[in-house]
Amino acid sequence: MLNLLHEFKEWVVGFSDSPWAVFALAINSFTESIFNPIPSDPLILGMAAINPGSVFWLALVATVASVAGAVVGWMGGIFFGRRVLLKIVSAEKSYQVENLFGRYGIWVVLIAAFTPIPYKVFAITAGMLRFDLRSFIVVSLIGRGARFFLLAGVLYYLGNSGLLDRMAANFTLLTVAIVALGVAAVGVLVLAKKALGKR
Repeated sequence: MLNLLHEFKEWVVGFSDSPWAVFALAINSFTESIFNPIPSDPLILGMAAINPGSVFWLALVATVASVAGAVVGWMGGIFFGRRVLLKIVSAEKSYQVENLFGRYGIWVVLIAAFTPIPYKVFAITAGMLRFDLRSFIVVSLIGRGARFFLLAGVLYYLGNSGLLDRMAANFTLLTVAIVALGVAAVGVLVLAKKALGKR
């Protein structure tokens, strides 16, 4: 696990200091909303460590590219339906996601766009269930924008205070912390869903 994190760190650092960094961020954000399992947050962190003043531009790039990729995922759901979804998740998981759409409608996309939940699964399902594209784009922009701009705000503050360099130096520990927080967030959502189901 630690070896994988070290390799991931080297990959992020290598891209972050590249003249192609913003392009790499856009491509990663775009493909993450379709099939790519690598989140864009570590890339933003790496680039922010080099240039904290660029974080809001990076957040905008990540938001727009991510939502554009989600639209492609939505179209994949429209044209290919469950076939494309089952290449990413099991049949059981796909039906669980459909049930969430049945209960909460398009707003479940907002939660998926903001949290570590696999956003691509909800984008494809939204298309498969033929949810309105305009509504899908609006809630995706809100959720993805909130996620990346909140991260940008935190990184901008940390960069100005000098803490970001120290955090970047402990990238492995930080990555573990981010993953742990993501798992905790998913756990809270699952508990909340169970609590709502008992009402």
